[in-house]
Amino acid sequence: MNKESKIYIAGHRGMVGSAVWRVLRNLGYTNLIGKTSSELDLRNELSVDEFISMEKPAIIIDAAARVGGIVANNKFPYQFLIENMRIQNNLIQSAHENNVDKFIFLGSSCIYPKMAPQPLKEEYLLTDTLEPTNESYAIAKISGVKLCQAIRNQYGKDFVSLMPTNLYGSFDNFDYETSHVLPAMLRKFHEAKINNNAPVTLWGSGRPMREFLLVDDMAKAVVFAIENKLPEYLYNIGSSMEISIKELAETIQKVVKHQGEIIWDDSKPDGTPRKLMDNSKMNNLGWKAEVDLTTGIKMTYDWFLENIDKIRKVKLD
Repeated sequence: MNKESKIYIAGHRGMVGSAVWRVLRNLGYTNLIGKTSSELDLRNELSVDEFISMEKPAIIIDAAARVGGIVANNKFPYQFLIENMRIQNNLIQSAHENNVDKFIFLGSSCIYPKMAPQPLKEEYLLTDTLEPTNESYAIAKISGVKLCQAIRNQYGKDFVSLMPTNLYGSFDNFDYETSHVLPAMLRKFHEAKINNNAPVTLWGSGRPMREFLLVDDMAKAVVFAIENKLPEYLYNIGSSMEISIKELAETIQKVVKHQGEIIWDDSKPDGTPRKLMDNSKMNNLGWKAEVDLTTGIKMTYDWFLENIDKIRKVKLD
């Protein structure tokens, strides 16, 4: 791919989009474009089509979505479903109709069934029921995956979907109600530390197993998909390393240097009991995660401390 090719990153100010932007810039890509949600409402079909037809990007990376953890998904299922479907449908349709060369759709490992065999393989998609606590978001993302697959199969276009495991890193969302588990824990431990090492109460039993990937490694997977024509429509992107939520909490506690008690509230839901990705398809093509979890958490905490006064919710930007 020519490094002067125009690349539009939807959601370029969010955690994933900003990481993709940084990595591309560092690699010498010079023609990147992005719009904030106030500049371009991705939920508006006409606005999106006018923008794409005018800019004529060679590549579109869809890193825009309404995202959140268990609390947000349970509280706003309608918004998670309809807003995410509108965003991705508008982008995918406009990319197709304006003959964009390559479209990279980013989703989540929550697209796979709750009780699917582990590790999760791409072919497990739609083989069983989803985890209820994030069903709306998952259904929206599944529809995006299948839409890209349909365009790929019907028109032979280079539309590909990358499904990352649990991501974390710079520009993450640290809001208690809408964030995912790792940034929420990091903020809780930090605030408890500066509050005389107060106890930290966490949801669930701590027993579920999870896989985490630093967002910079995810961005490198996107670059890999830009620079190579991937032979299949769907790829898992993960670290291939899993850890219990209890071990995660203890790791974050150690990085933050919180010395108080951890209290597990097992009256709250655990979510999916285990979620490990089979990343062999992407690994066999040449991409692999590089940053281990402890190092990544340290990097994220450093960024959190540097930006603590301006941390805000990240939704569509």
